Formats: sequence, C-alpha cells, structure tokens
Amino acid sequence: MEVRSLGLDGVLEILPRKFGDDRGFFSETYNAKSFADAGIDLTFIQDNHSFSAAKGVVRGLHYQLPPRAQDKLVRVVRGAILDVAVDIRRSSPTFGKWVSLEVSAEKWNQILIPKGFAHGFVTLTDNTEVIYKVTDIYSPEHDRGIRFDDPAIGIEWPLPATGAQLSEKDQKAPLLANAETFA
Repeated sequence: MEVRSLGLDGVLEILPRKFGDDRGFFSETYNAKSFADAGIDLTFIQDNHSFSAAKGVVRGLHYQLPPRAQDKLVRVVRGAILDVAVDIRRSSPTFGKWVSLEVSAEKWNQILIPKGFAHGFVTLTDNTEVIYKVTDIYSPEHDRGIRFDDPAIGIEWPLPATGAQLSEKDQKAPLLANAETFA
C-alpha cells in the first residue's frame, strides 16, 4: 500500500496493491494493521455504497458535526469521480481551502477524508459505484452540507454548475459563510 498526502492536513490518497493474472485480480483494499503502520489509526464502523446512473451527478458537500463527525475512506468500484475535500475547521490556517482527486476503478486508488472536512464528488462516467467506510454512524441531527458551487470556496468542478444533477437536499445547502462548521 502506498500513501500520498494531498496537501491538506490528513487528506490522503491510498493506493492499495493489486495482484493480477489471467483469472482476474486480488487486492486488499483495507487492512487495519497496514493502515496503522502508515499512521492511519481509525476504526471504521459502517460501509456505504452509492450508485449514480449518469455522468454529472454531484453528491455533497457533506459532513457530520461532533460528536458524530466521520472520517471517510472512499473508493470507486465502477466508473470514476472527482472527489473533493474542503477544510471546514474555522481555526485551521487552511479553512475554506479544498483539494480534489480523481478516484476511479481503473486507477484503483482511494481517498481518506478526515473529520473536519466537507466531502463531495461528481461522477465522471455513467454508472458509477462508490463505496466508502466511515468511522461513525449516520446521524440525521448532525448531518450538514455546504453548496458545492460556493464561490467563496471556488471548487473547479469539471462541469458547468447548471449541468450538475443534485438532490433536493444539496440544492438547499447553505454557503460556507452560513454553515455550521468545526471550531
């Protein structure tokens, strides 16, 4: 397993090893000991799986407030996404800054989004499936969102804002300036 920093505190690209032959492949996508040896000592308690039928589906920017904040380990098993992490820790020197990574079944990479970051992605292909692990349960009362196209953040999405397919919840998300965030 290879681990690369993406430039914001704790946001990492994880590249699991993949062993292939004429039958197919094998890959260990998560191993608690290997992660701990790499300095990532998290306990994941829930796996989530999303399917997006079309290119241009935007999910996010989502996060949960303490005490139900979640670390996320995101991977794609079919298709590709542009995954985005936004620092929403008001005391952080990188508050409001973002980083993105193309995560795809072809690249066989993963992204780790730590607590204190809003997370979202846009599908780059039709029929995209995303699987992600989280370190706490889903809690509707702690669930929050920020507009994916907030001009104060300035995420460079690979589609025009008018072309994004959003849920009703994401359409109504507040701007970062008006959002409840981390201290």
